[in-house]
Amino acid sequence: MGWGNRRIHEAAAVCAAQFPAIGLIWWISGQLGDDYAYAGAYGALALFGLLCLLVVAPLVLPVLGLLHAAVQVLPAQALARRAARRTRGPEWAWHLALTAVLGVAWAALALLLRDWPFTTTAPLLAALGVLPVLGLGWLRRRTRGLWAIWLPALFASVGLFLLALVGGVLATVTGIVDEYEPPVLSAGQLAGVWRGEKGAVLRLGTGGRAEHTDLPTEAEPGSVDPYAEQPFDVCDGTGTWLLDGKGGHDPYGDGSEGRPGVVVRPAGGCGQETYWRIGGTESEPELFVPFGDPDAPEVRVLTRD
Repeated sequence: MGWGNRRIHEAAAVCAAQFPAIGLIWWISGQLGDDYAYAGAYGALALFGLLCLLVVAPLVLPVLGLLHAAVQVLPAQALARRAARRTRGPEWAWHLALTAVLGVAWAALALLLRDWPFTTTAPLLAALGVLPVLGLGWLRRRTRGLWAIWLPALFASVGLFLLALVGGVLATVTGIVDEYEPPVLSAGQLAGVWRGEKGAVLRLGTGGRAEHTDLPTEAEPGSVDPYAEQPFDVCDGTGTWLLDGKGGHDPYGDGSEGRPGVVVRPAGGCGQETYWRIGGTESEPELFVPFGDPDAPEVRVLTRD
């Protein structure tokens, strides 16, 4: 079945139409979440990246639309036609249901291969097929020729993008979407094992004792270039920790109050006192430190084991 096939054009067009709005929603949601205390630099970079994507969108979107159609929408359509012949249900309803089923199946595969959270990925991938299925039904009744397929998709894409933009602005201005606040955790809630990338482990004991393996820590002043690829020390050993609920130790604070966090003081000569800020949510808390250049830091994150 060649690329010139009308059905493939229709499926690719309706799939591609939703991606600019999805990208904008993803970017807005990222801005409303934890910015790890350096939103200014990376928020601007993210916005610049979004604008670059809009420039190359005419080249990228058809490819993304074709890929999405090939792995979810078109296979579901083929199965829906067979199901509709054997039952009394309408083909569009079968198509919608089977597209959702394939989305869930891809989410299960992502869980096995990439450890993506199934409870989040499954509904997102299932919902990703709703608009394409409905759009295919509309195009099938009205289109003649390729321009009649891609032009409505273009107009729909612009409309969805503007709708997402207006909705995001209104939700922020009216307070429907609350500004992010880090979770309030007690010392008992913080006690336990925290793990990060490259094997980093931090064990916070209930008595204020800390144990760490391959843990990024603040380096001795002058011993590490803050602009280096790794602007911190990596240490093994023991030490102490305490909860700073007022954030007085937070370098980003005003000296007396900042973001709540955990002060970790390694013993044994490797690394200096390091302030791990509390982030994430109450159900999925995080500890993080931005190291190096304040304008473009390298952030290391620990999550609960």
